[in-house]
Amino acid sequence: MRRRPNHLAGLGSLVWLALVGFPLYVLLISTFRTRSNYSSQGPLTFPSQLTLQNYLDDFSNGFGQDFLNTLLVTVSVVAIVLLVVPPLAYAIVRARGRTIGTVFRMFLLGLAIPAQAVIVPMFYVISKAGLYDNLLGVILPTAAFCLPVCTLVLTGAMRDITGELYEAMAMDGATPWRVFWQLVLPLSKGGLSSVVVFAALQAWNGFLFPLILTQSESTKVITLGLYNFQTEHGVDVPGLLSAVVLSMLPIFIVYLFARRALVQGLMGVGGK
Repeated sequence: MRRRPNHLAGLGSLVWLALVGFPLYVLLISTFRTRSNYSSQGPLTFPSQLTLQNYLDDFSNGFGQDFLNTLLVTVSVVAIVLLVVPPLAYAIVRARGRTIGTVFRMFLLGLAIPAQAVIVPMFYVISKAGLYDNLLGVILPTAAFCLPVCTLVLTGAMRDITGELYEAMAMDGATPWRVFWQLVLPLSKGGLSSVVVFAALQAWNGFLFPLILTQSESTKVITLGLYNFQTEHGVDVPGLLSAVVLSMLPIFIVYLFARRALVQGLMGVGGK
C-alpha cells in the first residue's frame, strides 16, 4: 500500500524544532560574544567576531573549583546509590514474607516527602554532626533522597528476570551472592543505567542542600557559583551562559552513552 505523506505532522515537527532550536541558538551563540557586543547588538544577531574568552574567564573566576566540587558530590552520590540500591532491590525481589514488603512500602514513603519539608531538621542534624559547610554534608542528604526512586526503578528491572534463571543457578549450586553478581546485575543493566543517570542528575543539579548546608567559597558547587556572574553593576550574560553550557556538558555526555538503557529502565523493561 502506498503511504500518503502527512504534511500536518511534518509542519508540526518543524514548528516544534523551531521552538526547541531557537533558545539553543540564543544560548550557544551568546557564549561566543563579548559583553559589550551582547549589550549593543542583542542576543539574536550573529556576532561579527567570535571569541572563547568567556569560557576562559569562567575558570579564572573560580568556576573550575565549583566544577570539581560538583563532580566530587556527583561521583560520591552515585557511588553510595550503587552500593546500597542493588543489594536492597535484590533483597526486595527475592525475599518472601510480609515483613520485607512492609519495609519496602515504608521506604517508598520517601517519594512523598519533598526536601523542602525537611530542610530545617536536616540543617539541625547536619550541624550537630559537624558536617555543616562540608561537602559530605551535601552528599549524604542528596544520596538519601535518591534512594527511594532508584530502588523503585531497579526493583522493577529485577522483577523482569524470570524464575527459571534463578532455578538454573540454584541447580548449579550457586550461592545467593554468586546469583546476584553473575545473573542479576548483568541482566539489570538498563535499570542500573537509569539509576546512575537519575542520581547523577539529582546531585549535579542540586541547589537546595548546597544553599542551606554550605557557605564558604571552597565548598561552593556550580548551581551556587552561577551567582558570581551577578554583581551590583549588572549581570554578565555571556559569561553566565558559557558557565551554563559547561555545566551541561558532563550530564549530556552521560546521557549520550546511557540513553538507550535509560529509556528501557524507565519503561520497566530493563531486565529484558
